[in-house]
Amino acid sequence: MPPVLLIAAAILAWQLIAMVSGLSSFILPSPLQVLQAGWRTRHLLGQAIVTTMVETILGLAIALVLGVALAAAMDMVGFLRRALYPILVASQTVQILAIAPLLIIWFGFGLLPKVIIVVLVTFFPLAVSTADGLASADPDQVALLNAMGAARRQVWRMVRLPAALPSFFSGLRIAVTYSVVGATIGEWVGGSAGLGLYMLRSKNALATDQVFVAIVITTALSIGLFALVYLIERALLPWYYTTQRVEQWEETGIY
Repeated sequence: MPPVLLIAAAILAWQLIAMVSGLSSFILPSPLQVLQAGWRTRHLLGQAIVTTMVETILGLAIALVLGVALAAAMDMVGFLRRALYPILVASQTVQILAIAPLLIIWFGFGLLPKVIIVVLVTFFPLAVSTADGLASADPDQVALLNAMGAARRQVWRMVRLPAALPSFFSGLRIAVTYSVVGATIGEWVGGSAGLGLYMLRSKNALATDQVFVAIVITTALSIGLFALVYLIERALLPWYYTTQRVEQWEETGIY
């Protein structure tokens, strides 16, 4: 309830400022005007949302496979971790806006360059968080299984992978937050459909209320994906949240 009430208060303040400030709707449209603009262009928004979500989901799926595979490889081969980890970090200094036009030139205006942009945006948090999670496995548990004669794949499956899941989901939550923005950037730079193109055309037409519509929808989609990942995490890792709760109780003296 607290964030819902805060957002409602912010929308109400926005409406009041738009009404009493005397600012033109071109500068600051009211929430009501934004809602009306969304309804007026609903026939355009439906296809735009579908296009953006297809790009987002495809890019996330590819980044998920590649990121987890690379993290597993770095965990199993120490040389790969030492060689690739600094490169992964350094790759984030390259601005996606500088790469996006090149992808459009190389791959055209279709689906592929947008999917690649989503992969580039979401790959880093998935790979790094999973790799760090695998490296954080309890050494005592690893030593115990080794002493019992467990094979390396058994140690990885029974200790290292479960230990990495909380970090993996943390990286996935970050990735889904960026994914819709990545798809929108690709559409903005060079697209034939999607929320990015809707926003670009609205900006060129000086329809500020429609620009706000695109912003609100993009934000809502990101929050929806974040919430979905959170629910999946809670369903798959009940033991993790139970352990967290016990540790909090112990810190407060309940146990």
